[in-house]
Amino acid sequence: MDRLLLVAGVALALWALSCALMVLLAARLPNGLMKQVAEFLPSCVTTARTLRRSPLVPRRAKVALLVAVLWVVSPIDLLPEFLPVIGPLDDVVAVILLLRYAARSIPRETLLAAWPTDPRLLERLLGRDRVSSTR
Repeated sequence: MDRLLLVAGVALALWALSCALMVLLAARLPNGLMKQVAEFLPSCVTTARTLRRSPLVPRRAKVALLVAVLWVVSPIDLLPEFLPVIGPLDDVVAVILLLRYAARSIPRETLLAAWPTDPRLLERLLGRDRVSSTR
């Protein structure tokens, strides 16, 4: 039993260390597409949490945003996370689809104000016509 706890503790420490290392390395990326990709899911979660508190966002959009956040934090995935490259793909696709759905009914200014990083990625994600159509 002690050996199992030791192995679990070492595994947890290595996981936490690798997460911290990834955050540090992602912060050092130069501005551009790679940095935007690294910031994508955290930006989506932050945006969804911000928009869920906004009175300007309709209920159906808030439900879609809640589902997006729950999808990202859920340990159950269509594709296991340990698969290289395609592991987080189901999270990304689900978040994009849910964010696009919610964005149809959210005012452009509210959506852009909630996006914590470069708004060009959000415009690329939604399509310029969709972001501009809420003016």
